[in-house]
Amino acid sequence: MVRALSRRCSIQSWGSFRIRRTNHDDHDDDHDDDDHKQQQQLRTIDARNTNKPTEDQPPSIGEAPKEKPQSDMDQMKERFAKLLLGEDMSGGGKGVSSALALSNAVTNLAASIFGEQGKLAPMAPERKARWRKEMDWLLSVTDHIVEFVPSQQKSKDGTNMEIMVTKQRKDLLVNIPGLRKLDTLLIDTLDNFGQEQEFWYVSKNDDPENESSRREGKWWHPKVKVPPNGLSETSRRWLLSEKEAVSQVLKAAMAINASVLSEIEVPESYIDSLPKNGRSSLGDSVYKSITVEYFDPAQFLSSMDLSTEHKVLDLKNRIEASIIIWKRKMHHKEGKSSWGSAVSIEKRELFEERVETILHLLKYRFPGLPQSSLDISKIQDNKDIGHAILESYSRIIESLAFSILSRIEDVLHADSLAQSSSSNFDDDATRLSSAETPTLLDFMGWGIDPLKRSPIDMENLFKVDSDKKASKPPVSPTPRPPIPELSDN
Repeated sequence: MVRALSRRCSIQSWGSFRIRRTNHDDHDDDHDDDDHKQQQQLRTIDARNTNKPTEDQPPSIGEAPKEKPQSDMDQMKERFAKLLLGEDMSGGGKGVSSALALSNAVTNLAASIFGEQGKLAPMAPERKARWRKEMDWLLSVTDHIVEFVPSQQKSKDGTNMEIMVTKQRKDLLVNIPGLRKLDTLLIDTLDNFGQEQEFWYVSKNDDPENESSRREGKWWHPKVKVPPNGLSETSRRWLLSEKEAVSQVLKAAMAINASVLSEIEVPESYIDSLPKNGRSSLGDSVYKSITVEYFDPAQFLSSMDLSTEHKVLDLKNRIEASIIIWKRKMHHKEGKSSWGSAVSIEKRELFEERVETILHLLKYRFPGLPQSSLDISKIQDNKDIGHAILESYSRIIESLAFSILSRIEDVLHADSLAQSSSSNFDDDATRLSSAETPTLLDFMGWGIDPLKRSPIDMENLFKVDSDKKASKPPVSPTPRPPIPELSDN
């Protein structure tokens, strides 16, 4: 039975083979081209697989596994996941607020892209592309910060109805495009220095004068060099125009930053740390200088010791604290609060106006100052995401503009030093070339201009000298003969 079953299976297989063979013969002409193409594709795939290692094949010894670069979508997901967790990747709920997380993200991104701008040079294309890409991610949050505004809508029957529609918040709608434009202007300014310039930079290790310059501020920056005679007039004018443009960008960024900080509420923790009156905050000497009858802000600043950044920041902190104290006293003037004072409201308003003027002058005279205690408290306690993005973005642009402005001033300072040294050298050379070599007559004290000497004058001079020798008095005391007068003949 087993033999019969095996014979039957072999007959069935042979019959199926004959059927397939017959069908194949019927359609052989139709599929010749397709088979040829499939064979070529299989050969190509085999050739590729022989050159490329399979996925299951482990890497060779000493060869590091290649990691696939993250796509933009994966990077954006990772970035916003950190922001949602408040920079606390453990998920334990110990993260900061979303506003502070966004502010820190903008600050850290700018620090990694720009760092401390040590020289005037274009940004690398990779850094520039990363800056614009990641800033677009962070600024996209502001597109969803909206407010309701009234609008007119026409219905199907022709009647007009007033409805409320969403629109981006007004401060973001105005300031975000302006900050983007300022950002573009600064990057374009750096790109302008990519062309051939008349100045260059040397490393601190290659500069022989580095040891003496280490005592000065910012000694770690590369030192700028200019030609011995200074910059050309065209290059100097171009630098001055770039300096003026960057100064305008700096002023605009400072104005936006100050406006945003003024809209953020003062934290209660900062208020609790203040003294009870403005005199204690300012100090007796500063308070007396501010409360005089005739007050001059410029004279006040000239009398203060502003030699270091720490002293300027300390004065700024004391002035801001006194402004907050006086404003709270005016707010609680009717209540019996511990903030009350016997000083009249008019005088307090006058004092507040004076210290605000001093604060304004300090900000524009020292634009590169670190953040004050009040600014830090506002940023850390702020819960408004729109204010956080505006404040951090404007602060970054302000810092970059100040850095570029400082580097331009370094070039102009080096140019002025080269010009002064060149002019001093020219003056010395002119003086030495105009003066003749001194003669024996000059050392003997005869005050006759060597340029005006004539043969007759020289004869008379030697004649006087010979007469002096002939009329030398003898040993016995006899009257001295008179010195003959000079003759014009």
